[in-house]
Amino acid sequence: MMNFSTVSTFVLLGFGGGPGMQTILFLIFFILYVFAVIGNFGMIVIIRADSHLHTPMYAFLQSLSVLDICYSSTTAPRALMNFLQEDHTVSFGGCAAQFFFLSLFGTTESFLLAAMAYDRYIAVCNPLLYSVSMSHQVCVLLVVGSCLWGVVNAVTQTMMTFRLPFCGFNKINDFFCDVPPLLLLSCSDTFINQLVLLGLCGSIIVSTFLIVLVSYVCIILAIVKIRTVQGRQKAFSTCVSHLTGVCLFFGTVFFMYAQPSAIFTMEQSKVVSIFYTIIIPMLNPLIYSLRNKDVKQALRRSRQKLSL
Repeated sequence: MMNFSTVSTFVLLGFGGGPGMQTILFLIFFILYVFAVIGNFGMIVIIRADSHLHTPMYAFLQSLSVLDICYSSTTAPRALMNFLQEDHTVSFGGCAAQFFFLSLFGTTESFLLAAMAYDRYIAVCNPLLYSVSMSHQVCVLLVVGSCLWGVVNAVTQTMMTFRLPFCGFNKINDFFCDVPPLLLLSCSDTFINQLVLLGLCGSIIVSTFLIVLVSYVCIILAIVKIRTVQGRQKAFSTCVSHLTGVCLFFGTVFFMYAQPSAIFTMEQSKVVSIFYTIIIPMLNPLIYSLRNKDVKQALRRSRQKLSL
């Protein structure tokens, strides 16, 4: 019978390079993280402060900003610490906690983006019923439902992954605790885990993306029927920001979790991981504000109040 030492800690390998490269990476991560937090916190403040933005669309957008702050905060602070110190050790429980919250916020965001697509569908295709179909109660149910699906996926993935036996080698080839590199460290057969990863995550990504896709097909068909060019532009302008955010999020997440080859391309996955854990949360406030007339007007009103 073989003797294995049970792993109680993991080592996050992160990115290679000497002290100079680590300093450069620290600065890049720090700037991206600060912009992500400030940008999303700013969106929350603007939405809460301006009564004109107290609508279902901006309630969802406020929830998205909260998620993006939490999402980026799950990985960035730990990565920043590791850039400045040689000890990259993380406890077994700490690794499990990081993975749980990463899965929770990521899954919740995918369902929230689907809910936002449904909101745009109602606004464009059934504007007369919008106040009834997207009441405050419906918005709350959609947000809470998104969170519950996040909890279900996070609990399932965390329990299945961290119940695996980890023996001897404990170096995670990534800058945070995630399923693909963790499965490579297990000293048991991970075929079932890989099937669950592909099946559960794949079904979540595909189902939420289909909701988005069907919603936007209906939106486009409705916009085409609008007779005036100005009317079509106005209708489409309410959706373009969300559509951009959806493409960025689902494109990168699909690459990471909904293809079998993702588990074998760790170096490539690190770059993609930076994109969806830090860069997208940093870009979202820009996407939803620069192309949004309501937010721009809210900013002008805020400046006018401050100047008085």
